[in-house]
Amino acid sequence: MDPSPVLVIGAGPAGLAVAASLGRRGIRAVVLERTDDVGASWRHHYERLHLHTTRRWSGLPGLPIPRRFGRWVARADVVRYLETYAAHHGIEVRTGVEVTRIARADGGGWVLETAAGEALRGPTVVIATGYNHTPVPPSWPGAERFPGELLHASAYRDASPYRGRDVLVVGAGNTGAEIAVDLVEGGAARVRLAIRTVPHIVRRSRLGWPAQGTGILVRHLPVPVVDRIAVVTSRLEVPDLSAYGLPRPTTGLYSRVMEGSVPLQDVGLIAGVRAGRIEPVAAVESFGPDGEVVLADGSRFTPDAIIAATGYRRGLEPLVGDLGVLDERGLPRVHGARTAPSAPGLHFTGYTNPISGMFRELRLDADRIAAAIHRAAGKRSDETI
Repeated sequence: MDPSPVLVIGAGPAGLAVAASLGRRGIRAVVLERTDDVGASWRHHYERLHLHTTRRWSGLPGLPIPRRFGRWVARADVVRYLETYAAHHGIEVRTGVEVTRIARADGGGWVLETAAGEALRGPTVVIATGYNHTPVPPSWPGAERFPGELLHASAYRDASPYRGRDVLVVGAGNTGAEIAVDLVEGGAARVRLAIRTVPHIVRRSRLGWPAQGTGILVRHLPVPVVDRIAVVTSRLEVPDLSAYGLPRPTTGLYSRVMEGSVPLQDVGLIAGVRAGRIEPVAAVESFGPDGEVVLADGSRFTPDAIIAATGYRRGLEPLVGDLGVLDERGLPRVHGARTAPSAPGLHFTGYTNPISGMFRELRLDADRIAAAIHRAAGKRSDETI
């Protein structure tokens, strides 16, 4: 391979956005994708998923999302958009290339080792493997005794296999809540939602104004100020569900965001809880001797199936864990246009979860990264003259 291209790892929205932004500045980028297609993670999400951000504010650099996809873009249309995006910008994507490790190259730059035994070298690397990269399976004591079906939410596609069944969904983030709604609408006989930390619930849109818009406006305000605004907004927009087992949270909304937990956008949870079709219950603690679920409040029952929306890891440790660029949570210490002083030319994008919208921030990040790489390339050219 020509050693001059910027090597971008991951052909999801983050990687494609950076490659397109680089191309617009005349810099060649080669995107390395371990699967056979662009947008691999979006191809395998559950069917009912839509972007929680508006079409208008979710387009990547150089190509808006088509109006025909509607305001809240469906999963399948996100895939179509990413395919069109790669073709529109002529992005060079090498599929079936799994990068297993990144190491410093002698004399500067980086060497990318692949599962096929290749060693690809370049002065600049952008890592864009995705925020939700590696599913975190539940680790409940005694789970092996559960007699029913237990799966991580990453394996859930639609409600059809659960029609007429008793299902426990674990985790009250956006994924768990939306799967619970999907199960109810798909004919599950009973749906319980196990909650360890009470979520902040926001309306996806109010009088035509999207929650994303508010997130954009307040993102750079002090955390305590946003927390106070959120308390007032919640009391105006979200009914008190304490009588149904879902009390209001006691921690600040933006304080939680800074810890990595975004608010739960309501796409039917409130109505499901008030109608008694989704039953909030305590967190899962363990499994009893007969495989029954044991909750934190001592309740016990045996559902037909458990869907664990227990989150994801970034999965960056195998790639760069020995380079000193990750913090204790496995997240990049330096993100976006900046690179760590000890790792010049190594960029990360897509490893935050902002309330202003992931796709929007990917677009802004891509332009900043491309500008920084363009400046660095100019400096290298000057040094060689």
